[in-house]
Amino acid sequence: MFTVRVGRRKMPRQKFRSLLKILTVLVPVVVISMLILQQYNNPFISEWRRASYVDVDVDESSRASEKLPKDTDGGCFMDTHCPDDHFSFYMKSGAENVMGPKICIQNKVVLGMMLNNVGQGLNIVIMNGETGNITKTGHFNMYNNEVEPLIKFLKSTEQGSIVLIASWDEPSSHLNDEVKQLIADLGSSAVHSLGFRDNWLFVGGKGVTVMRNFEKHLKNDNKLDDTNKWPEQLELKGCIPRYMNWSSVLI
Repeated sequence: MFTVRVGRRKMPRQKFRSLLKILTVLVPVVVISMLILQQYNNPFISEWRRASYVDVDVDESSRASEKLPKDTDGGCFMDTHCPDDHFSFYMKSGAENVMGPKICIQNKVVLGMMLNNVGQGLNIVIMNGETGNITKTGHFNMYNNEVEPLIKFLKSTEQGSIVLIASWDEPSSHLNDEVKQLIADLGSSAVHSLGFRDNWLFVGGKGVTVMRNFEKHLKNDNKLDDTNKWPEQLELKGCIPRYMNWSSVLI
């Protein structure tokens, strides 16, 4: 006759030690993972990181009473408040042939890679000088000789318009005297000296006397540039007075 014993079977000591080692490794990993998830899900920390990235203060009480719109293209916020009869703007030239330019009006992106309305060459935003409304945007590849469309674009711009131009990659190839003069009439002083792969930002006006204007131009100097191909990215920001008050524009 066989006798069967029913009861709990003791776990071998070696298996118990192996299980203990596994738990010793897994528990810290789980705890650290939970802490990381809690940190990134914290609204305050997320907002602080976003604010740091776009170079604005976390303390919103120090800002104007108007709530700044949520940025959708990497940062447009001004660190100064423009008068009521001015339009704020912020713009960047392209970076090498990888990152496109960006133009913001009143803290809102109106031209950028996120909007899919940029291209290599010259990128242009036309704004109504009285209302601040964007009337049209365009980009023209100078390396591919898109000169005639650019001439048509500039000539069709209405009087009293504010014109913002940002370069990307190569802005000067095939720029003829007619185009240069059209842009010079907007107030640019650097367009005549624009060279291969220079970086350039410009804000001007059509049909107004611009005593001073907003403009930055950086020549492509392989000896000074780390990439040996393109100059560093440019930034330009400020307050544009409404139409009929351009004599007060300051650099």
